[in-house]
Amino acid sequence: MHAKDAEARFQALDAFLIEYQGLWRPRPFTHLQLPWEAEHPALAHWLRQRSLEDAETSHNHPHDLPAPAPFPQLAAQALQLGAVDKLPTHPLALARHRLNVDVPGRKWQQIEAFGAALNFATTPSHWLDWCAGKGHLGRRVLQPGQQLTCLEYDPTLIASGNALSEHHGLPVTHRLQNVMADVAISPDHTPIALHACGDLHVRLLHLASAAGCKQLALAPCCYNRIGADRYQALSATARASALQLSVDDLGLPLSETVTAGTRVRQQRDTSMARRLGFDRLQRQLRGCDEYLPTPSLPAAWLDKPFADYCRELASLKGLSTGEQDWGALEAYGWRRLAEVRNLELVRGLFRRPLEMWLVLDRALFLMEQGYDVELGSFCEPTLTPRNLMVLAQRD
Repeated sequence: MHAKDAEARFQALDAFLIEYQGLWRPRPFTHLQLPWEAEHPALAHWLRQRSLEDAETSHNHPHDLPAPAPFPQLAAQALQLGAVDKLPTHPLALARHRLNVDVPGRKWQQIEAFGAALNFATTPSHWLDWCAGKGHLGRRVLQPGQQLTCLEYDPTLIASGNALSEHHGLPVTHRLQNVMADVAISPDHTPIALHACGDLHVRLLHLASAAGCKQLALAPCCYNRIGADRYQALSATARASALQLSVDDLGLPLSETVTAGTRVRQQRDTSMARRLGFDRLQRQLRGCDEYLPTPSLPAAWLDKPFADYCRELASLKGLSTGEQDWGALEAYGWRRLAEVRNLELVRGLFRRPLEMWLVLDRALFLMEQGYDVELGSFCEPTLTPRNLMVLAQRD
């Protein structure tokens, strides 16, 4: 990808996100009426009368919805701006016997796909698996004659990883390392990171480019896991943008779920419907028509009767509920959940464009540091929606 192309693409995304921020910033979960509904009443009405099942069906493909204007026009624009090519792949050497023991199937497929897309001009001599966990990724790409260092913060993961590396007789060093502290990276390292969160992968970009690493590859994840309360742009281009992103905004690309099983979905829906029922109650009790943030609660709370759930949550917030029509409140929560999920489909159109904006910021930063950068997908979104990969190399 040429710097000029990356910059032009970034500017197009930037203009799109700024122009329509009134549609993707407000969260239906916290607003009873969204600011844009007055401007697009037909769209709002159409979405609000759909069922929870309808919303679930459309969640991963909101672009296909036959919704009223301006939905189809926005969907077409979002698809075009968010489109990327699949990175070229090469067949990985066959995995050694039982190397994937202890790795969930989906995770192993992601590792295989990521490894197959690691096309560097120079064969790496020393892999650096960043935020490595047990080091599954590093072990999978390690070839005879190469070395591997795995950096990980959790001692139990290091112990497990070490045992696996020794079992397979591989030249791997597992190092206990907080990557946000001082890290020794050497120019002969080839850092790789599959789904390192927010600050952790940004840290890698800064350190690897400063250390003079010739090549690196990462698939970013969890853009909202940052210490600051606003997004700190990396590239000069993004720093010049008028778009200011809150931690809440940065969570939008992560709102796509493809892997939840029925039980997990049921739990998630019940939790949200209860919160929405409680939201109505707290607005009445406080005589104040605005959302009240509540702490995340253990799953066991969903086993309590709804009335107890509300009473205990209210007392956490210093509110007293008195007697209520609990059945009506609970039913309201489920109705409201259907509306929220369907209204969310508008925000869903902006998930990929915002993620592309963020990943292009990373690519542009690396280009500023003298790297040639490829940006593309390394697997299908059904395997993981976080399927964007940045491959960087320099002479």
